[in-house]
Formats: sequence, C-alpha cells, structure tokens
Amino acid sequence: MRSTNPLIRERLSKETRVKNYRSALRLAAALVAGASVFALAPGAGATTPPSVPVPQRTALQQGLDALTGRAGASGAIAEVRDHGRAVWRGTSGVADLATGQPAPVDGEFRAGSITKTFVATVVLQLSAEHRIDLDEPIERHLPGVVPNGGNITVRQVMNHTAGLADFLEDPRFAYESDDALRRLLAVDRWKTLRARDLIAIGVSRQPYFPPGQGWHYSNTDYLVLGELVQRVTGHDWRTEVNRRVLQPLGLGHTFLPGTATAVPGPHSHGYLALSDGPADITELNPSMAGAAGELISTTDDLARFNAALLGGRLLAPAQLAEMTTTVAADEQPPTRYGLGLMQLRTSCGEVWGHPGGIHGYVTYLFGDRSGTRQIAVSANPYDPQKGAELTPAVLDLIDLTFCGPKSTS
Repeated sequence: MRSTNPLIRERLSKETRVKNYRSALRLAAALVAGASVFALAPGAGATTPPSVPVPQRTALQQGLDALTGRAGASGAIAEVRDHGRAVWRGTSGVADLATGQPAPVDGEFRAGSITKTFVATVVLQLSAEHRIDLDEPIERHLPGVVPNGGNITVRQVMNHTAGLADFLEDPRFAYESDDALRRLLAVDRWKTLRARDLIAIGVSRQPYFPPGQGWHYSNTDYLVLGELVQRVTGHDWRTEVNRRVLQPLGLGHTFLPGTATAVPGPHSHGYLALSDGPADITELNPSMAGAAGELISTTDDLARFNAALLGGRLLAPAQLAEMTTTVAADEQPPTRYGLGLMQLRTSCGEVWGHPGGIHGYVTYLFGDRSGTRQIAVSANPYDPQKGAELTPAVLDLIDLTFCGPKSTS
C-alpha cells in the first residue's frame, strides 16, 4: 500500500519482508511501485486459449520456484484459471519449516487486503440498490465518525483519495525491532481490536491532503466502509459479504474469521524472522485487519471470485464500470486504482485485481478485464535478506500468465 511519496522506492524492500502488520497490509504499495516496469502493448490475456502449453507450464513452475528461491519464501502456491477452469496449479517450498511438509496446493491462507475488493463489491451492490450514493458525504451515514466527513464522499473513501491517515502508521503498530516482534508474538497478536477504535487512531493523525486532492493508500478507508455497510444494512459487513458474495459463488473455503485465530483447513505456516530464527505467526487475531484485510481463502476460490467479478456476475454493468474507473496511484503512470480494485499493466495489456498481506502471508490476485483468465498466488515470506525480490518475482509470474514466456531469440 503506497503513497505518491518518492520514499516508496526505499520502502519496497521493507514492505515485501512483511515484518509487521503495517508493512504486510501495505504490500499493495510494493506492487504498485513495481508495476510500472511493464509497458503496455497490444493484446490481452482474454485471447489466451483455454489451455496452458507444456513450455508455459514449465515456465510457470519455474516462476513459482523463484518465490521460494531468490525471494526467500518458505512456501508458495498458485493457480491459473482460464475460461472457467483451472489450467495450472503449482506448489513450491514447504508448509512447515519444522517438518518439511510440502506446501499444499489447495491450502488455505490469509489473503490480507484482497478483503477490500470483497467489501467494495458489497458497497457497489448497495449503490445499485440505491441505498448508497457514491458521491454523497460519508457523514450522511456515519455522523461524527470521520472528521470533515461532510466533505468526504463514499467514492473517495473507496479509491483512497479521501486523505484519511492509515491507522497502521501509528507508532503502536511499528513491529520492526526484534523486541517489538517478540511483543507481537507473545501479546499483541492475540488482542481483539474494534474497528471504531482503529478508525479513531487513523483520523487522529494529520490527513494526507484535503479530500479529493491526492491519492494515498489507507487501511482506515476500508474500516470506514465496513462500518458503512453495517449502518446501511443493519448487519455486520461479514454477514453481507457472506450473503452477497461467498454463498452465491459457492466459495466454501473462504472465511471472514473475525476474532478466530486459526487458519481452519490445510495450510502453510507463516513466519517472522527473529534474531534467533523463525517464529511461527500462523495463528493470530485478525480483528486489527477487519474489513481492510482479515479474509482467509484459497487460490481456487480467489480466482473464481475474480472471474465472477470481472465477468459481470456480481455487479451490474454500471457498477462494474464504477469499480474500474481509476485514479492515478503512482507518480509514474500507468498504475491506477479503482474502487477496491487495482489496474496493473503487464507487457501485453491490463489486468485487474489486488495484492494483500498480513503477518506471514502475501497474496496476489489478478485477472483480465473480461473475466477469462486469472492468477492467484500465495506465498510465505521469510528470509528478510531476500524480501526485496518477492514483488519482482511475482510480477514476472503475473506477466508470464497473461503474456506467455519471453522469446529468447
């Protein structure tokens, strides 16, 4: 998750190490920063036939192996879907450093900020039902929750142009030293934190800019949207995501755990790198991520969600057009951000989705605009000396998925 500040370049290495909740939930920043290495060219993944040739399957596996090799992840899994079916699934590395058990290709994982796309989908459905106006002030539904809320629209909160400071930038979430990481492991990861309290932390900080006059990724924005959904529907945002998205699509391995600490199904473990070796951070209370990042899922469920979303099964054309109407999200175009959806340009066209991160896990989900082809990747970053290689390795894998292997001639 990034700002338009040039300091993003030096943040890249730190963020891809996923050393703390703050850097993990900002992982989108690293992807945004890295995305500009690809130039737009004619053609897109939608024209790819519904099969993966053997050379490309080999290249995809090699790309996945790069995540556990040069990028230092303990484990990584991925799935490519095309025309409604899985055409390639891969696994690399281990699920458990202690046992050496292979990473399960169908394993569940913490998907981090991909949660935002699910929440944005619900908000847009409510907009289609005329229960929310995207250009009305947030104050109308949440009086007194956001300072200057009369001048901040729902749309601005959704596309990170509201200027609300990210609560994760508060020093109390700065788990960067070895001592702080040990405190996180022993105490803080078990705490239950309320969305309203986290919003209060965010809005107590200086806004990045006046509403609508800039772009800055902020997890506070999506906690506000979770509260908005509850106010409008009378139900917890998790209930609405389940009812409107997970159940209709049959996403049986996707969960919104609330305060539950376990990853329920087969899974790879997540780790922190301490001075004396790895520490298992798989179990944690994700309430501090909430509507900004608590989702648990699988590569198959996420790819199916992306296909349904971009294929028009979840949103009417008008609302999908709103979601894919973007603002500049990087000082080097063409990286852009819509309403809970990121536009990434590969070497052969545009793809749409979101990255996510939370302690021990990073996830990337992207698909072509037609809903034809998707890739979902989950990795478990561990080696901080190699962390800066993670985002470039994933970007290579995404490019390979939609554009094919680069010619060596």
